Amino acid sequence: MKLQIAIDGKTYEAEVEVLEDDAQPRQQNYGNQQPLSGTIQSVQAAAAPAQAPAAQKAEDESKICRSPVTGVVIKVNVAPGQAVQANDLLMVLEAMKMETNVTAHSAGTVKSVRVAQGGSVKLNQVVVEFE
Repeated sequence: MKLQIAIDGKTYEAEVEVLEDDAQPRQQNYGNQQPLSGTIQSVQAAAAPAQAPAAQKAEDESKICRSPVTGVVIKVNVAPGQAVQANDLLMVLEAMKMETNVTAHSAGTVKSVRVAQGGSVKLNQVVVEFE
C-alpha cells in the first residue's frame, strides 16, 4: 500500500507492507506525546479484510488469554488443571529483548496451554484457555 504524507507543506510518498491483519484496532497511550503536525492520506485503498465466520468468533473472551505482543515464550508458569487467581503470572514473553509478563485477568482453572517454552507467539494469539 502506498501512502502520501504531508509534513509542513512538503509531500512525501511511502510504501507500506501490512504484515498482520489486526481485526481489533487498538489505541496506544504513551503519555503526553504531541501528534505530528501533518496529514496522512491513503493513495491506494487496501483490500477489505475478510470477516471471520461467527463460529470462529464464538470463543468467549473471558475464557481465554491472548498474547499482548509478538515474541518468544521464555517461561510458562501454569499447566492444565491448575487453579489461578486474578493477576497470577501465567507466562513470560520476550519481544525485542524486553520481557512481558502475561497475567490472569480473573480467577479460574486452566483448561489448556496453547504454547510451549521456546515457541513463537503472534500478537493476539490465544495462549491460555480457561474452563
